[in-house]
Amino acid sequence: MPIAYTAHATSTGGRDGHGRTDDGKLDVKLSLPKEMGGDGKGTNPEQLFAVGYSACYLGAVRFVAGKEKVPVTPEASVTANVGVGMREDGGGFGLEVALDVHLPGVDKAVAEDIAAKAHVVCPYSHATRGNIKVTTRIV
Repeated sequence: MPIAYTAHATSTGGRDGHGRTDDGKLDVKLSLPKEMGGDGKGTNPEQLFAVGYSACYLGAVRFVAGKEKVPVTPEASVTANVGVGMREDGGGFGLEVALDVHLPGVDKAVAEDIAAKAHVVCPYSHATRGNIKVTTRIV
């Protein structure tokens, strides 16, 4: 696969630490959420993943809609709900994702078709396929 872009980020301290991209555009304090025993004062990996997945997936939705000549308004959005918890096998932690897709003015059946096709285009969907549960809902 020819690589078009590579992101570089370094974290120190794990979930109670610091993360920064090499260009400094992202520079965050990391902390456990209160629900997991932390102070919740910083961001956490699940929030960062949710932002990345929602942005990338909306890009894929727009790409598919454009190919199919379906107009997508600037108000279109994707909310990624990323949950973390103990896996059922007891071997560690796992993730689940629920994507809420909002496409104002697009018929629900058309939106569902676009959303399904976007999972083929989106690299986050490709990377998670078969690894974590991902559900999609048109809202």
